[in-house]
Amino acid sequence: MKVFSGIAVSPGMVSGPALVLGSENFRIPRKFVSKDAIDAELQRFHVALDLVCKDIKGNEQLVSSQLGAQYGAIFSAHLQMAQDPRLIREVESLIRDQCRSPEFAVSRVLRSYAEQLQKMGDRYLSERALDIFDLEKRLLRKLLGESREELSNLTEPVIILAHDLTPGETATLNTKYVLGFATEVGGHTSHTAILAGALEIPAIVGLGRCLAEISGGESVILDGDHGRVIIDPDDETLARVQHSQARSQRVRDRLGEMGSLPSETQDGQRVTICGNIEFPEEVRQCIKRGADGVGLYRTEFLFLSGNREPSESDHYEAYCRVVEACGDLPVVIRTLDIGADKVPQLMADQFAESANPMLGLRSIRLSLRNTQMFKRQLRAILRASVHGNVRIMFPLVATLLEFRQAKMILMDVMEDLEDEGIPFQRNVPIGMMVEVPSAVILAEEFAREVDFFSIGTNDLIQYTLACDRSDPTVAHLYRSGDPSILRLIQMVLRAAEKHGKPVTVCGQMSSDPRFIPLLLGMGLRSLSATPQAIPRLKEVVRNLSITEAERISQHACSLDLARDVEHYLQGELSRLCPDLVDEVGF
Repeated sequence: MKVFSGIAVSPGMVSGPALVLGSENFRIPRKFVSKDAIDAELQRFHVALDLVCKDIKGNEQLVSSQLGAQYGAIFSAHLQMAQDPRLIREVESLIRDQCRSPEFAVSRVLRSYAEQLQKMGDRYLSERALDIFDLEKRLLRKLLGESREELSNLTEPVIILAHDLTPGETATLNTKYVLGFATEVGGHTSHTAILAGALEIPAIVGLGRCLAEISGGESVILDGDHGRVIIDPDDETLARVQHSQARSQRVRDRLGEMGSLPSETQDGQRVTICGNIEFPEEVRQCIKRGADGVGLYRTEFLFLSGNREPSESDHYEAYCRVVEACGDLPVVIRTLDIGADKVPQLMADQFAESANPMLGLRSIRLSLRNTQMFKRQLRAILRASVHGNVRIMFPLVATLLEFRQAKMILMDVMEDLEDEGIPFQRNVPIGMMVEVPSAVILAEEFAREVDFFSIGTNDLIQYTLACDRSDPTVAHLYRSGDPSILRLIQMVLRAAEKHGKPVTVCGQMSSDPRFIPLLLGMGLRSLSATPQAIPRLKEVVRNLSITEAERISQHACSLDLARDVEHYLQGELSRLCPDLVDEVGF
């Protein structure tokens, strides 16, 4: 039995036979062509390019119809790349002026672009290089007549193990036969990861070199919750997984009825559970699963889906779709949170200047530096506020000055809208993300000025424990149950209670059923989680009393080590909601 660990990007546990796909390095048969064949070779290149553009358009239409236009925009960006006049001219020049074959010219030009992105030393830009490799593969397939027939001819369920899957391949996966997939490369923000989550296919990326140890056909367990791939599991492990899968199906059937039930503890305490979304289309799943609103609407994809900065109309249209779908339910719109892990091409030059992007120009700092861009987004949010219950939230605020500057710009935008006679909600609540230790230390001071707090545990854990959760070499240090994190959350809750300000936890911790008794016991009464997690969180809340939650919280906060905290919370969850505990996971 072999176990490989990577980065979990789409949850779920599945088992089945392995289908191994290699890195698909194409062998280019010739580098040069004769001068009298140049016109024919140029024609062959353009025929291949037209076919690729047709395929990309097909992917865009397919994904847009199934998942929504925001996901389809991934392929719109690919199409813009394929039709880029500069790129086409460079390929044509190599063919015409240097008598290079179309295959060689395509590979040389595209790989030079990818190499430039990879040399910038930024994870997000490195993942955008994968999109260029996707285009290279598409063109070489058309020119050389090679393709991955395995994916189009599947007749039985498999788990795909690959060096990489392109966004195009991921978008067209037949979920009837593809149980899940894992790749040697990739990260949280790759387009392949985004599409896997949207399609709800269990997926893991960043396994590292492992395909050489797998021949294909082996029995595989893919644990998309915890980032593990088990090859040739022993009988005991396989039996445990099969039992877990059967139980999970029964639990899913039961949890499907949770949408209509209130999120209320056994002693009558109401707990608000909202959904985290990135795309407007996701709001339907939140409402279907009984969410009390949208607690975190990430707006970054508006910037990541193309090569131009979104207009005020782009923002306004996206926000209105969510706000109107929610009716009277609250929608918390977070302003731009572009950072080191997700940099759009239109801003790449700014981030390339930073020696340490995680500590550089990102989130609210970027917005304060680009005031016109910031105002454009704020105008759209305020205009959308007349259509529902909108709240504005600023990300990664570290100092009082940052919050005051952001609020001042918001007030300026309000004055502009008033002067123009454009309606908006004047008393829209204004809050901030608590994601860095300085914000926690100054929580009392912030509590005097904000309308609400939202604790983003993902960044708070990273900045407190100085570990990157997407780096497999230090991912074991990233622990939600670390005592330091629990104390920071307590500090925020105490400061908020003193000044009568509401607090929500919207990070990964709030989607983990183990931590719900702990958080409620600390005094939290509002959660915002991934749409898929909402029914499970309701189940925990409905099987718990506040008195019991306080006992669990008190004991957990007395422990010294993260592993002890998480082990204890695991045991308590087993007692409260045994069906939610995965024997193989955690």
